[in-house]
Amino acid sequence: MRKRLGCLHAHYSNIEYIEEALSSYDVELIHFVDPALMYRITSDESFKVADAQKKVKEQIEWIAKCNVDAILITCTNYIALLPEEELSVSMPIIKIDEPYFESICNVQQPQTILFTNPATVNGTMKRLHQYAEKHQKSLDAEVIVINDTFELMMSGLQQEYNRKIIKFLHSIINEKKVISVAQLSMVEASKEAELLTSYSIINPLDTLIAFIVRDLELNKKTRVRSEGAI
Repeated sequence: MRKRLGCLHAHYSNIEYIEEALSSYDVELIHFVDPALMYRITSDESFKVADAQKKVKEQIEWIAKCNVDAILITCTNYIALLPEEELSVSMPIIKIDEPYFESICNVQQPQTILFTNPATVNGTMKRLHQYAEKHQKSLDAEVIVINDTFELMMSGLQQEYNRKIIKFLHSIINEKKVISVAQLSMVEASKEAELLTSYSIINPLDTLIAFIVRDLELNKKTRVRSEGAI
């Protein structure tokens, strides 16, 4: 039976990443996007953490009523705000960062974790350290924010955004550390850098898709081959 996955995003750009990555699997994707929540969190001092948590809870419960088999959250800030103990949903909630955390927690050498959005760093790293502690893993990780970059993507300048990330990746690859990018928006640039340098870069999309396919037991789409007349 075909599975249905409800996807909650903070930005429209994430839809394409998930659609493309799961395009070969027999799954229906339903997307919900709310960029206003992050805008209010960062710009409205009267909008408290409790207000944001209430909004995320409402979003998750709304998606749960759409007959989905699971819910995917692609925004790490949404994940950090998720009041799990207050949720009344029965289906699995897949958090984009947990398969990624598993991958980087298995790295047993110094590593560098890259961000472009400063607003996501604290929440993501707090959850990473909680995950590592829970699974009794030790981390030797340096966090770097590629400054003055995220605004390019938010302005629709995706190519310029990618170029800046690729340039930065080139500048640190010779440090011989394991490198990962922490945001979905950085995946395209990291893959291009991999092709140019043959240097493996961990990203949250590949780890996520492997987890979704396994957890939801997704099947590949059946290809219908048409035979030409002889």
